[in-house]
Amino acid sequence: MTDPDGRRAELEARNAAMREQVSSMLEGLQRQTAQLHEAQASALSATGEATSADGLVTVRVNAVGIVTDTALSASALRSSTPEKLAKSFTEAAQSAARDARAKADAAVAPLQENVPDLPDLFPGAPSLSQLIPPAPEPSAPSTASKPAAEEDWDDFEPRSRFRKDRW
Repeated sequence: MTDPDGRRAELEARNAAMREQVSSMLEGLQRQTAQLHEAQASALSATGEATSADGLVTVRVNAVGIVTDTALSASALRSSTPEKLAKSFTEAAQSAARDARAKADAAVAPLQENVPDLPDLFPGAPSLSQLIPPAPEPSAPSTASKPAAEEDWDDFEPRSRFRKDRW
């Protein structure tokens, strides 16, 4: 025969251990949830900034790569053509977007290190990394399209829109 008091004490001890384990798991979940919220906020507030290689254009973007600010150097309009300036804008915007993406990825990377993938939990399930492909790299500027008429900007003189002669 088993001792009812001994069995009861054993069950109470196992119950207390299970409660402690569940309590510890809940605390860990709350800690991870708080870390996730912080990482998401950090990723969403990430910004990127880049200056074109020629130094003519600086672009700032938000976390998703949308341009929020642009700045031209003092000599940008004097020393460049519209085509070169457009390439500088594109180059700076793409670099700034890559910068913002890297900062956002870095904000959430620590949380993704120890997370098991679906096949680890459910054999035969597709990998999450395969479901969401990485963002494509921006393509190099096309050299195929040229403006219809090349203008000589060295001879450019600003003109007033108002006529100098009277009516």
